Amino acid sequence: MKKPLLKFWDIWNMSFGFLGIQFGFALQGGFMSRIFQTLGAAKDDIPLLWIAAPLTGLIVQPIVGYLSDHTWHPRWGRRRPFFLIGAVLSSFTLFFVPHSPVLWVAVGCLWILDASINISMEPFRALVADKLPDQQRSYGFVIQTLIIGIGTWIASNLPWMVSELGVSDAAAPGVIPMSVKVAFSIGAFVFLASILYTVLTTKEYPPEDLAAFKKKKEDGNLLHEVLAYIRTMPKTMIKLGVIQFFSWFAFFAMWSLANPALTEHVYQAPAPIEASFDFTNPAEEAAFQAQNTAFQKASNLVGSNMGIYGLSSMAFALLLSFYTAKRTINRRMIHMGSLFIGGFGFIAMFWFPDPSLLKYWFACVGIAWGSILSMPYAMLSSVVDPEKMGISMGVFNMFIVLPQIVAALNGVNFAASLFGDAAIFALVAAGVSLFISGFCNLLITEKNAIRYHA
Repeated sequence: MKKPLLKFWDIWNMSFGFLGIQFGFALQGGFMSRIFQTLGAAKDDIPLLWIAAPLTGLIVQPIVGYLSDHTWHPRWGRRRPFFLIGAVLSSFTLFFVPHSPVLWVAVGCLWILDASINISMEPFRALVADKLPDQQRSYGFVIQTLIIGIGTWIASNLPWMVSELGVSDAAAPGVIPMSVKVAFSIGAFVFLASILYTVLTTKEYPPEDLAAFKKKKEDGNLLHEVLAYIRTMPKTMIKLGVIQFFSWFAFFAMWSLANPALTEHVYQAPAPIEASFDFTNPAEEAAFQAQNTAFQKASNLVGSNMGIYGLSSMAFALLLSFYTAKRTINRRMIHMGSLFIGGFGFIAMFWFPDPSLLKYWFACVGIAWGSILSMPYAMLSSVVDPEKMGISMGVFNMFIVLPQIVAALNGVNFAASLFGDAAIFALVAAGVSLFISGFCNLLITEKNAIRYHA
């Protein structure tokens, strides 16, 4: 089937649901470690508590990719049913997670939240490839990244904005502040509303041969197809997987440890340790409250500055969208340079720990993020079978979750220990990892993956 070129607003509508998905991911990435610390988690334990995210992705994404490839409904299409199911589950969990009474409940919510977000996210990647001809795919993934950037920036600033409106950052020991609860409630609403917008404004192309599609669905076997695809995946996908490994290792380090690292190294306001205070003594209780409020306010500022990486990724994606709409790009070189800039941003957080400079370092990180969310998928979509786009994206996303599992299983702590004992060295390790990822782009040699003439 020859796919028609789509207009900007058609691509925007089909990608708009990613605004909500990114609200979920930004709130999770920016504030789950803060919730864990508030509920008593030690810094060194935080990466392991985050293992829920990559493990659920490893399991859920290939399954959802396979199921969405084998789904067709005359009204709801192929990918949209999964958008909606994931949105409902994610919204409920986002609302509940800041109300977690103890640490293990928050960890359990992270499992549910990440699985639910993945149910919505993976089919969105496949939808771009389903709907767009090859010459518009870089453009489509860049528009998707533009919307992701908007979502990241707004969601990362929500606790700070809510606090500025007068909602309290103070809370009793082991209780999440009201500012965080309100922010997560707003995120839950935006998640569901934006997904509904895409579901109601976007149509999907039916299978070209519906009878053959139904027979393929009846004959399909999930485990067999996933394993068969892994055995026969294109070599370019494997090379992109190496790049993805070091990229996502770096970002897992940021999501899990940026809050303890930056509240301590940049804002000089680490989380107070409850066991160090005698709460029967009013003076010590007051000291705890003062330190805890300082930590919560510093966490708001860390989250707000982290939002800059969403804003800069949005600006980067906007520039790419204008360029790729009409011109040829070298995907490999753009991705390499972007990763180098992001690596510098992470290391600069250690070298120059000035709160007024932190937004610039996250802006550098955002350029890498904007490229990570578009260039690898654009390169991949040019070398895979269109009939297996869902399972291709699902298997490819395993290259996202595997490095995060390695990072969670003491990988981040080990890499950070190579540079020093403080939490900030996790971000130094993230910077080095992005530099390695950038150099790995030299592995990509297939011309169609590197460059496509618009």
